[in-house]
Amino acid sequence: MTTPLLRPHRAGTPPQRPAWPGWVLAAALASALAPQAHADAPADVGPAPAMAAAQAAPSISLAAAWDKALAANPGLQAARYGAAAAEGLVLQSQARPNPELSVNIEDTRRETRTNTVQINQLVELGGKREARMQLAQTEKASAEAGVAASQAALRYQVLVNFNELLLAQQRVDFATQTHALASQALDAANKRVQAGKVPPLEASRAQVAQANAALELEQAKSLTGVAQQNLASLWGGRGAELGLAQGDFAATAQAPTAEQLDQRLDDAPAMLLARRALEQSRAASAVERSKRVQDPTLSLGVKRAQDVGRNQVFVGVSIPLPLFDNNAGNQLQALRKVDQAEQLLQDQRLQLQAQVFAARQQWLSSNQQVALLQSQVVPTAQSAYDLAVRGFSLGKFSFLDVLDAQRSLFDSQRLLLDQRMASHRARAEIERIFSTPALAPAATGI
Repeated sequence: MTTPLLRPHRAGTPPQRPAWPGWVLAAALASALAPQAHADAPADVGPAPAMAAAQAAPSISLAAAWDKALAANPGLQAARYGAAAAEGLVLQSQARPNPELSVNIEDTRRETRTNTVQINQLVELGGKREARMQLAQTEKASAEAGVAASQAALRYQVLVNFNELLLAQQRVDFATQTHALASQALDAANKRVQAGKVPPLEASRAQVAQANAALELEQAKSLTGVAQQNLASLWGGRGAELGLAQGDFAATAQAPTAEQLDQRLDDAPAMLLARRALEQSRAASAVERSKRVQDPTLSLGVKRAQDVGRNQVFVGVSIPLPLFDNNAGNQLQALRKVDQAEQLLQDQRLQLQAQVFAARQQWLSSNQQVALLQSQVVPTAQSAYDLAVRGFSLGKFSFLDVLDAQRSLFDSQRLLLDQRMASHRARAEIERIFSTPALAPAATGI
């Protein structure tokens, strides 16, 4: 019997379910080794309750998961409230100083008492109000940039958690077929032992392989539940209420060029935050510099002396004398904070360059390994496995040879899944840094 090789998914064609080797060995052993295996084969292991509930629930797409997270993620909502709070800061910065009402009574005797009523008004000079308003505007801009950064981080979490759920589902399918293969292999080995064609050791080996496959299946189901909860937690949901993810996990996009990434580096949310911090420090320095000009206080009042019997209007002005405190320390601190913000901006760019380079290299490496695994490693392991199955059916190989070939094939399949996940994760990291899904040809759905 000839078994088909696992073929990679081609771009432009609808995704197909991988031709896992479990069906291959099940058919080979059932036809070549145990003609009555269909009558005596054990029943398939049913899905765990959590998996059954997930399969019964409506499936979820990447776009739907993003919409849920965008509407209900607590971290993003907190960032939005922070930006809304900055509106109050801007409004307060426009307020002028309140006037002061002063009432004085001199002498307690009525015939000689003097009553004074006056209003004092502080007059801001040196552009203090304008500098204060500018500082509030920069703080508002920083809060809005924080919202953009929080949204980019949330988008990264949605992409990674969604792809991890797709990966977990792939592993459940793989483990289910592996368990079915191991169960039928154990049944076939037991029949050959009873027929005296192979020693009992072969059946023991098959039993160990079947037990390991059962453990791997339960672990895969458990990890699927964890992946569902991780995704649902982004919007405060429950993983048990989340259905299976719908998406093409096998599709991997091409990485952009280094020139494309470098051109967009200054538009990254982290760079925007660093520039806003620099603008804020400069505005704070302007506020401290405006305090060099002293603000006068104008006074207007009425004084009535009972012994004189008439009202006296007076006007006054008071100006602080900067003899002991000229605000030099605050000005120096503000200037040094500007220098610090400039250096932090440069440091942020260097860090982003390193992060982008590392993520792009991982993206390229994972794509290369995926291509190699799909074109050479998996087909070669499939061919070796087919030869081992045929040799075992003819009595030329032991069941241990089949297990070794099976293990090699399964390991290559697992590595293929891991490298696909690494490619998706590297792409999500790139898109987190730039907060845009438009860097690669393939669409992400959000």
